[in-house]
This record gives sequence, structure tokens and C-alpha cells, in this order.
Amino acid sequence: MDADKVFKALADPTRRTLLDLLYEKNGQTLTQLCDQLDMARQSVTQHLGILEAANLVSTIRRGREKLHFVNPVPLHEVYERWVRKFERQRLSLLHDLKKDLEGE
Repeated sequence: MDADKVFKALADPTRRTLLDLLYEKNGQTLTQLCDQLDMARQSVTQHLGILEAANLVSTIRRGREKLHFVNPVPLHEVYERWVRKFERQRLSLLHDLKKDLEGE
């Protein structure tokens, strides 16, 4: 995983919106995605290209259409590397607080 590309892709609100749209209904065409956004087709294509470069979106051709799908693997890797370790400490503190409050 190229974490820099993933973070760059996630830094933009339009790209996060695209991921949300694909999460809600995976396998959408460019036209379907453009219909839900207030921006030019070329701009949506550029955003999808950045998401594809970060491996957050994959595509499959079906006839003349190109379907876009969320790839959750890079997000999971970011979670494992950058979120989980901080979550573990917080949960441990909450567990200790619970034990103290309950007198265990």
C-alpha cells in the first residue's frame, strides 16, 4: 500500500463523497456518479483517477460501460496502521476506568 496516495485521495471532500456514493451502491458508471454530483464529467473522471491510483477504487468493463467499485483493503490497512493502535490504548483506559468505578 502506498499510504501517501491513500491519504492524498482521502484528503479531498469530493473523493470522500465518491467513496460514500460507491459504498451506498457499488458498481456505478461515471454517468451515474456524475448525476449525483454538481461538477463536470471531466472533474469526476480526474477524482476517480486519483482514487484508482490509490487503489481505493477498481473498475470493470461491462460492454461499453466502466463500472466503479470500492476497494476497502487500503482503508483497512490505514485503519490497522494508523487508527487501531490508538484505539487500543483508549479502550484499555476505558476498561480500567470501568473496573475502578465498579470496584472490581
